Amino acid sequence: MDIEKNIQLLKQNVPEGVRIIAVSKTRTLEEMEIAYNLGLRDFGENKVQEFEAKYDSFHQDVRWHIIGHLQRNKVKYIAGKVFLIHSVDSIRLLKEIESQYEKINQCARILIQINIGREESKSGILIEELEELIKEVELCRFVKVHGLMAIIPKGEEARNRQYFRNMKEVFEGFKLKKINNLSMEYLSMGMSGDFGEAIKEGSNMVRIGEGIFGKRINNNNL
Repeated sequence: MDIEKNIQLLKQNVPEGVRIIAVSKTRTLEEMEIAYNLGLRDFGENKVQEFEAKYDSFHQDVRWHIIGHLQRNKVKYIAGKVFLIHSVDSIRLLKEIESQYEKINQCARILIQINIGREESKSGILIEELEELIKEVELCRFVKVHGLMAIIPKGEEARNRQYFRNMKEVFEGFKLKKINNLSMEYLSMGMSGDFGEAIKEGSNMVRIGEGIFGKRINNNNL
C-alpha cells in the first residue's frame, strides 16, 4: 500500500475528534508532502536536529510535535517553533523549558510523559513521581501542561488495553482537580500497531509512522 492509500484507510479507522500525528522521523520532505496534500497538518519528530532541518523547508502552517526524548541542551533550538512537546518527564527538563521560553516571552505547551509500564528502557516519569512534577508545574509562568503521553510496553491486546485504561484513569483524575497551569486536553497514546486499542480506551491523539509512510528501510539508531 502507498502513503495515499494508508492515509485514506487511517482516516476511515480514526474517529472524528482524534488527532492524527504523522510521525515523520527519517522521512523525506517528498513523503511528508504527500501526507500534507491529503490534509494532515500535525507532524511529529523525535530528534531536534532533524526537526531543525525540516522546519524551514516545509509548510509554515504545520503543527510540529516533539515526541522523542528531549535533552535539556536542545530545548533552546525548538523554543517558539513547536505546537506541543510530548516528552516532558523530569523537573530539570521542565525548568529548562520554562527558562528558554521566558527568554522569548512565549508559553510552552507540553504533555507529561508517563512510563506506565515501568520499563527501564523507556523515558517517562513514574506515577508516584507525578505529584512532585505537578507541584513544579504550578510555579511556572511560561509552561502549561495540556495533557499526558505514554508509550506502552509491547504486548497482547488485553494487556495493551489495561495500560491504556490506566493512563485514562490518571488523565480523568487530573481533570477533576483545579491545578494551576494544567488542563487535561490531550491524551497522546497509541501508535501504528495499537492505535485502535488506544482510541477505544480514550486516546484523542495518536502517533502514526509506519501506518502512514510504511516501514523504514534504514532505521539503525533511529
